[in-house]
Amino acid sequence: MRSTLAVFLTMVGLAFGQTPRIGNHAPQYDSRGTLLPWTSWTDALDREMGWYQKCPVEHGYPRFVYLTFMDGDYKPVARRPDNIPAMQNGMGIISYLKYYEWKNKSVPEVLQLARSMGDYLVKESLTPNTGKYPRFTRSTGWSNQFPLKPDSGSQADQPFEIEPDKGGIAGYALVLLYEATGEKSYLDQALQNAHDLVGNMQDGNGERSPWPARVDYRTGAGRLPVSSNMVYILRLFDRLVQHGHTEFQDPSARLWRWIKDYQIPDLAKGGNLWVQFFEDHQEPDNRIAWSPLNLARYLLEQKGALDADWKKDSRALIEFVNERFISIRGGIAVCGEQTYDKQPWGGVLSTYGAVLAKYSAETGSAEYKGLSYQALNFAMYAINDDGCPRDNSLEAGRGGWQEDAHTDKIHNFMDAIAAFPEWAK
Repeated sequence: MRSTLAVFLTMVGLAFGQTPRIGNHAPQYDSRGTLLPWTSWTDALDREMGWYQKCPVEHGYPRFVYLTFMDGDYKPVARRPDNIPAMQNGMGIISYLKYYEWKNKSVPEVLQLARSMGDYLVKESLTPNTGKYPRFTRSTGWSNQFPLKPDSGSQADQPFEIEPDKGGIAGYALVLLYEATGEKSYLDQALQNAHDLVGNMQDGNGERSPWPARVDYRTGAGRLPVSSNMVYILRLFDRLVQHGHTEFQDPSARLWRWIKDYQIPDLAKGGNLWVQFFEDHQEPDNRIAWSPLNLARYLLEQKGALDADWKKDSRALIEFVNERFISIRGGIAVCGEQTYDKQPWGGVLSTYGAVLAKYSAETGSAEYKGLSYQALNFAMYAINDDGCPRDNSLEAGRGGWQEDAHTDKIHNFMDAIAAFPEWAK
């Protein structure tokens, strides 16, 4: 079966709408109109990682660790002092550890930067040791606070709010960092986040997820009943069970039952359980591309060990995204973030490309392979010659939202290269 998107692109032709510039480079196409990388993937990724290794250090951390909005000269964007600690650094740790492994652990500076992100999460970005979510990783805050103050919620969070799913991202990343370094403080914080989550878990149903999108960490009062990103909490529980913490087996099973019995079937019912994820949005009907793609990634990793229907379910998750968030830019199918922002920001676009590549590799189906390759090439055009990336490839520029420019991007290229190593050559 071919997807609606694949059929559409066959009809219009991929060469339609070619543009004289994508991001920071003139695009290169082959004779069939397929977008090619502006330089090899290996070269582009090495340039970007090298640029971040030169980032100035202040307050004990490279600036990109605590600045969500950083320009192309490593300087803060003055009008945007807000930051997103858990998402930015959690995904950054995952990115840096995957790149470190890809380089055969030959670049120790990469591991040290991953540790800087972990240290910031553990030392600077926690709630107070009181309330319903004590010492829980903050979803939002302010770049000029070390540590973040108790009322430091920013963007669409209220001052004392946290987002439970972001604690799942941070906790899972910290377990991986513990595995790479042996530093027990990272595991301890992952366990703290997980215990807070278990202590506040509710029975989900067709109208609410097991945790709301936002919670007052002092009282546990929730706001917005659905949080679409449950898979990183599942990852956190499952990884801790692997480390012998069997108290998370039952919460993991309960969470998976909700995902399987309610959230996945909701794909065909309008997507009411696929709303809410991004820190700067709070529209109650805001459907999301990032969350279904990341659930598909986990199903493809675990396959039958988690979900007997992994092929069907992962395809349904991808098609949910294809039907709602895809636009054609320069003849290329690119993925937008959410109902209220369909721009192809670097994080979600590279996520889209990576998950489609993984689906192609794990299922043996070529249905999405070409779409994946071109989406990732489009995302890579955001990188400048010196390695400084912009947060999307719609126009030339440097810097911006660092999660989109860098930390939630590198790991996606690592996953795509694992699926198709020849793409890195």
